[in-house]
Amino acid sequence: MKITWLGHAAFRIETAKAKILIDPFLSYNQPFADAGLNIKDVAEGVTHILLTHGHADHVGDTVTIAKEKGAVVLANADLGSWLGTKGVEKIEMGNTGGTVGFDGFTATFTQALHSSGQVDEMGVAHSLGSANGLMLHFDDEFSVLHMGDTDIFTDMGLINELHQPDIGIVPVGDRFTMGGAVAALACQRFFDFKHAIPCHYGTFPIIDQTPEKFVKGMEGSRTRVETPTPGTVLSYD
Repeated sequence: MKITWLGHAAFRIETAKAKILIDPFLSYNQPFADAGLNIKDVAEGVTHILLTHGHADHVGDTVTIAKEKGAVVLANADLGSWLGTKGVEKIEMGNTGGTVGFDGFTATFTQALHSSGQVDEMGVAHSLGSANGLMLHFDDEFSVLHMGDTDIFTDMGLINELHQPDIGIVPVGDRFTMGGAVAALACQRFFDFKHAIPCHYGTFPIIDQTPEKFVKGMEGSRTRVETPTPGTVLSYD
């Protein structure tokens, strides 16, 4: 398994059977641009696009990539229906607690404490279903929990009990998600990750610019915290 952080909450996950983009906010993602990355390379061979919720900084370039690559898009039912009106053809929909199976992996919609929606060209706000995390179980690979955008909540303990994720992708930027110190508390109290990758920081001036609070809060944990720069490929055997 290879995991590449693309800045913000966007990730590429490669396994023997799938090439996945999660929350592919790329075009207006400054850390993505600063790293010299480009959408063409990142989207090469993509088979699936998985979305945690409907905000523009997570849906990002989904429509363009899905149309060009013929990738299957996984989203909650409301967001999936909305994407259908934008011309996305291959859509798999679910909702909180549901699991969708693909060749080589399954994806379960977990709870997240956040909102989900977009404002259209006329200035009208549209709710796009619930915000979720995504729990990914792969054939013969580490399991991955992308928490989405969320605050801490006690039922994180149930997610860990049910799914026992090996790798946690954790939002730490504050203001729109939990901050680094709270995110570290969530990981220490409710999860037993082998690896944790902080995200959702450094993209906009009003959120935290570094993961330092999270890294400090995870000191003494058995979890290995990894803070790659955008474009760095992490390999897991």
